[in-house]
Amino acid sequence: MHAIREALAGFRRAPLLTGLSVAMIALSVFVLGLFGVAAHNIQIVLDQVEARVEVVAYLRDDASHAEIEALRANVAGLPHVRDVIHITRRQALELARIQLRDFEAVFTGLETNPFPASIEVTLHSGQRSAEAVHRVAAALGDYPVVEDVRYGQDWLDKVYLLRRVAAAASVVVGIAFAAVAALIIGAAIRLAVFARREEIRIMRLVGATNSFIRRPFLLEGLMAGAAGSLLALPATFIVFRLLSDAVVDLVWIPDLWIVTGIVIGSVFGMVASAVAVHRHLQEI
Repeated sequence: MHAIREALAGFRRAPLLTGLSVAMIALSVFVLGLFGVAAHNIQIVLDQVEARVEVVAYLRDDASHAEIEALRANVAGLPHVRDVIHITRRQALELARIQLRDFEAVFTGLETNPFPASIEVTLHSGQRSAEAVHRVAAALGDYPVVEDVRYGQDWLDKVYLLRRVAAAASVVVGIAFAAVAALIIGAAIRLAVFARREEIRIMRLVGATNSFIRRPFLLEGLMAGAAGSLLALPATFIVFRLLSDAVVDLVWIPDLWIVTGIVIGSVFGMVASAVAVHRHLQEI
């Protein structure tokens, strides 16, 4: 109870610095929350894209049935491969007629079939990373009966690059705001320590340990971190709704991410207070 009373008193003694501490932690968590929303929705898009990822190997016209069956068997044994489908030239033409109905008249009047036979390879769910797709495509390209391999390399690489950039940006921006928040928390704790320096000296004279003296300051930092994190949550949700209604339909972040953000903000406030109070107690 003593630590709680002193922590609340610390809020009253330096309301401006405490408010700045809460605001900076809120801003840090808010920015991380926005990047979290972006990262979560990018991941959803990636999952949808990955569900449609397939590697198509176009076969040479002179490929024999035995060579194609051997190719299918070998590719089906690769670790990431879920299914291997052989599309004959006739099937390719029929698919083109179905999927490109505007050009049905063109396909109907053809004297020869211009479409090559192909092997369509789908990968297991959760194993459709760019590296896995590259390995399967490279393995297919090594077979003599394969004339060309396509899997949308350019757009696939760009999608995965976007995810890495978003993750790196969230970390860099979060660290920058966290550093500023730590400095402000340190200033608030320093002011509180010096405002109570006479009281701290008396407490030491009567036998109070540093851990007993430090406890209210740690609790004050924890409360500031929790308050900042909770303040960031509605702000993040408001921006999320505005973007979702005006720009593109977005999905809200999972509850586990929200709880994790609040815990991280609270622990960060406590750790920043611990570092500051440890240094300033040594000066008294």
